[in-house]
Amino acid sequence: MHVFLYEWITGGGLVEETGALPDSLLTEGAAMLAALAADFVSIEGARVSVLRDIRLDALPLPDCEVIEVYSKSHHREELERLAAEADHTLVIAPEIDHILSYTNDWVRRVGGRLLAGSEEFVLVAADKHQTALRLERAGIPTPAAVLLDADEEKLPTDFTYPAVLKPVHGAGSQHTLLVAGSRDTPPPYPWPRRLERYCPGLACSVAFLCGPEHRVPLPACRQHLSTDGRFAYRGGSLLVEPDLAQRATELAERALAALPPALGFVGVDLVLGKAANGAEDYVIEVNPRLTTSYVGLRAVSEDNLAAAMLANAAGRNEKPRFCDSQIEFFTDGTIRIPLK
Repeated sequence: MHVFLYEWITGGGLVEETGALPDSLLTEGAAMLAALAADFVSIEGARVSVLRDIRLDALPLPDCEVIEVYSKSHHREELERLAAEADHTLVIAPEIDHILSYTNDWVRRVGGRLLAGSEEFVLVAADKHQTALRLERAGIPTPAAVLLDADEEKLPTDFTYPAVLKPVHGAGSQHTLLVAGSRDTPPPYPWPRRLERYCPGLACSVAFLCGPEHRVPLPACRQHLSTDGRFAYRGGSLLVEPDLAQRATELAERALAALPPALGFVGVDLVLGKAANGAEDYVIEVNPRLTTSYVGLRAVSEDNLAAAMLANAAGRNEKPRFCDSQIEFFTDGTIRIPLK
């Protein structure tokens, strides 16, 4: 079995761009790729191929076939070649500027077999505003919001603040910020943005291994975010409180059920409010791709998560087993077991 793992930023998505690669995206991308590669190469009979931007130092990818890419044309050529050859292709790419959708399209055009949701699922979930509208129509709570045009310089005066301003197509909290009121002057942004009511509470996420007709929820995780109004993702830990984990999982299940079919690994970001009955819980967004929580979940899984992903994508409802160890995980892939 040949598996092609393509992570956009480490795999040459910006190979001809000048300047430093985006630090947070590079850190998380490298961590996700290393974790995935380690799991896939441990599957008996698996051969794993990856691309690497020639400017990067060697990535920790033992037993993988690593192809260096040195130009845009070479990057495109190798991506399409490997996608056409592989039995499975898994793409990790940001939703920014439709990069995830475009990359999936490249794979499909050459006959690649994507470990990803339908084209419609990715297009909807990659658009935070369209996702929220679909969820609202299904009766699923999302923050009240308005859409701002590209390069809009002024915030609306008739909106409830504080609020969160974010790109409609974004990833990794890039260009996301808290605004206190309409007199705030956030920097202009060349694409549409979503202004949504700030919902206080516990930031968390639930990931799923999705099959053609089923979804297997994985343990819910707390999200550790920066407190500077930028919501930068720092990592997470397991959500060990059973009532909170149940609330998060049930709401995330409802969100995915309201969207087009998903496949492979997807994540749902939520906020759990103070009300014990879940009346103040909200779905924030849906990630139509692998998320950094994978590095933490695999650390507490008693089974190979990559193998479970393949099994579920093939239609077998396989539920990985997890130990009850409490851990913290970080965006660089580091795992810490807190002292008791």
